[in-house]
Amino acid sequence: MSQPVSYGGWQSEKSGFMGRLSGPGFAMVAGACVIALIPINLSSWRAALICGPISLFLLALAFGRVMGLSADEWIVLAVRHQIAVARKRNIFLSGAFAPRAARTGQQPMDLPGVLARLRILEAPDGLGGQLGISHDPVAGTYTGVCRVSFPGLALVDTDRQTSRVAAWAGFLRGFCTEDSPIVRISVHQRCLPDDGAALRSWTARHITADAPPAAVTALSDLMEGAGPAATARETYVSVTLSSARARLAIKGAGGGQVGAAAVLVRELHAMHGALSSASLQIVEWLSSRKLAATVRTAYDPEAQLMLATRDAAAETPGWNGAEAGVEPALAGPAAAEAGWGVYQHDGAWTVSYQVRTWPQAEVYATFLQPLLRPRQNARRSMSLVYEPLGPRRARQELAKEKAKRNSLRQLRAKTGRDESEDERREEQLARTQDAARAAGSGVVRLTAVLAVTVTEFAELETACAELQADAAASGLELRRMWGAQDTGFAAGALPLGQGLPDRRMGF
Repeated sequence: MSQPVSYGGWQSEKSGFMGRLSGPGFAMVAGACVIALIPINLSSWRAALICGPISLFLLALAFGRVMGLSADEWIVLAVRHQIAVARKRNIFLSGAFAPRAARTGQQPMDLPGVLARLRILEAPDGLGGQLGISHDPVAGTYTGVCRVSFPGLALVDTDRQTSRVAAWAGFLRGFCTEDSPIVRISVHQRCLPDDGAALRSWTARHITADAPPAAVTALSDLMEGAGPAATARETYVSVTLSSARARLAIKGAGGGQVGAAAVLVRELHAMHGALSSASLQIVEWLSSRKLAATVRTAYDPEAQLMLATRDAAAETPGWNGAEAGVEPALAGPAAAEAGWGVYQHDGAWTVSYQVRTWPQAEVYATFLQPLLRPRQNARRSMSLVYEPLGPRRARQELAKEKAKRNSLRQLRAKTGRDESEDERREEQLARTQDAARAAGSGVVRLTAVLAVTVTEFAELETACAELQADAAASGLELRRMWGAQDTGFAAGALPLGQGLPDRRMGF
C-alpha cells in the first residue's frame, strides 16, 4: 500500500499599505515620527515630556496586536458597530412588520444585513424541473446551489483518497482561466442534531395493519432510543456566475435575468462530469422553495422538525398539503439582532469564526474532520469559499507578493536584523507556489468560515469552546468575527456562496 499523501503550503494573503502596516497604521507611524521631531526642533525638554508619550502611544497603536488585530482595526470595528447600534440597524424585524408591495399587496423576500439585496429567482433546469437562483443585483452575480452526497475519505484506502483529492483539485483548476464566467465555488456542510421525527413519520405511514405487534414495538423502541442520538449531515456546493464576465454569453442567450439563468444552467450541466470524477454525486439542484428552506432552517432551527415532517409527507402519493420547501418570501428570520460577539436570530444564537491560519505543518486529507464532529447541544456549519484566479491575475498577485518580500528583506539587511525561520519558510513557499503556477497549476483564493448555533443561550460558550478545541486539533487558528457576526452568519451558516472581499479585511 502506498504512503498517505500530505498537503500544505497555504499562503496568507497580505494587503498591508506598507509591509504589514495598514493605511491608518502607516499614518500613525508617520504622525509619531513627526511628533517625535518637534522637541528636537524646539530644543525643549518640556516639549519632549509631552510629545514623547504621545509618539510612543501612536507607535503602540500601529504595531500592537490584540487577538491578531491592530488597534486601528479594532477602532474601525467598534465605531462601525456602535453607529449601527445607535441607528438600530443591528436589529431586524420581518414577518408581520415587513412592508407589503404597493402593487401586489404581498410581502417581498425580506432578509437582514448583507443579504437584504438578494433575490431568489427560478429558471428551468433543462431537465424538466426548476432551479432556484440566488441573484445579487449589486454584485451582478447569479448562484445555483446543489445538494451533494460524498462517500468520504476516512474509510477508504490511500490511493482512493489521493485520486479523489486530485480530482477535486482538477475541478477547481478548470475554472482558473481568463475567460471563465464562474467567479466563486463554495462548499457548505452543516451537522445538526436529528431527533428522528421525519423517520418516525415515514414509518407510521408505511407500517401495514397486519405487521407483527412485537416487530412494531421493537422498531418503536429502537427509534425512540436512537433518534435523539442521531445527527444529520448536509453538504451543498454553490456555483456563482458573474454577469460582467459572461456578458457576451448572456446577450447571446437573450439578455437580462433570463439569459443569465440560461448561461448558469449551461455551466452547471457542463461540470457534472468533473464533480462525478471527484466522487461527488449530485442529489438535486435546489429549487427556489428548497433553497429558501435551507435558509429558513439556518435562521430558525426549530423549523427543521416541522419542515422535515411535512416534506416527508409531501412525497406520499395523494398528498394535498403544501409542497416541499418554503416560499422565498418566508426564507428570512422573523427577528434578528447582531451583537458585538453573537448573532441572535429567531430562537437561536450563533457565533461565527473565520479561519485565519491554516496548518503550518503538512497534514492529511482528513484534517478537517474534527470540525464537524456531531454534537447534541449545538449545530455546526462550515463554508469553504474558493475564488479561482486567472493566469494573468495570479501572476500579478504572486509577483506583488514577491516584490513585497524582497523589499522587506532589503530593509532587514539595512537595519541589521536577522531573517527568522518563519520568514524563510514563507519565502520558500512563495517560490514553490510561483513555480507550480508557471508549470500550469491554478491559483485560488480560499477562506473558511465556521458557525456554531445553539437554541439554549446557556450552552453557547460551551459549544464555542468545543469548536475551538476541535479546530486546534485540526491545526487551525480561529478568530471570532467581532463586530461582524451577521456577516459571518451569512457566509458560514448559509449555502448561498457569499464571497471574499476584494482585499483581506479584519473582522
